[in-house]
Amino acid sequence: MITMPIFFWLMVILFAAIGAMRGWAKEMMVTFSVILALFLITVLETYIPAVRNILVRAGPSALLWMRVTIIILLAFFGYQTPNLRGLAGPRFARERLQDTLLGFLLGALNGYLIIGSIWFYIDQAGYPNPNIIAAPPAGSSIASQTAAMMKWMPPAYLVPPWIYFAVGIAFLFVIVVFL
Repeated sequence: MITMPIFFWLMVILFAAIGAMRGWAKEMMVTFSVILALFLITVLETYIPAVRNILVRAGPSALLWMRVTIIILLAFFGYQTPNLRGLAGPRFARERLQDTLLGFLLGALNGYLIIGSIWFYIDQAGYPNPNIIAAPPAGSSIASQTAAMMKWMPPAYLVPPWIYFAVGIAFLFVIVVFL
């Protein structure tokens, strides 16, 4: 069995390696997709009372699955981006070292956003399926490490109004750089 903090960092490294292979432009689209997912979760839970009431009655497990489904779906579609070089001509021509390094950094950011958000929501739900992911034993060093890490996961600080600024900056970047 592996602890969640170690699994989290292994996944961030894996996403970074994937980002280095894909390049910065495609990884930016994934970053924007995850920011959009967090925005949609915030809007659904905050401003649509019917969704909030249904999910509160259904329990923390249903809320967890709704959140995880939104993040995974939008991340999946973010990874299914078209060939950006074909759309933009020489604008996104790959300079190998720069593209690889920036792709590595953005891939690590995407791993942090995706895996960190899912882990945060699993922690909020109280680890509903202990056969798959068990809560760290209370009072252990892993429990204190997990509690400290939860303060830095994306859903902990990308709350209104910061999530709105993040979406605005993401769309501004898309308009300025990609169009």
